[in-house]
Amino acid sequence: MTENEALADLPPSAKLVYKVLEYEGELTQQRLAEETRLSTRTVRYALNSLESIELIEQKVYFADARKRLYSLPGTDVE
Repeated sequence: MTENEALADLPPSAKLVYKVLEYEGELTQQRLAEETRLSTRTVRYALNSLESIELIEQKVYFADARKRLYSLPGTDVE
């Protein structure tokens, strides 16, 4: 399944979150909510949807270990 096919079945909020990550790079859930103007609950649902089909990955945000950084696979910033 290609990336576009996987995205086609997702809700619009998940597509928006994906596109913001594509253009902005790594972001926290809070920054994604600010950038997309979606509620944090909607962003969380979108992130879970994207992560369940492995279109995004998450890692620890070292500035605040309680938060996670979300990004597209293979776009790690050193």
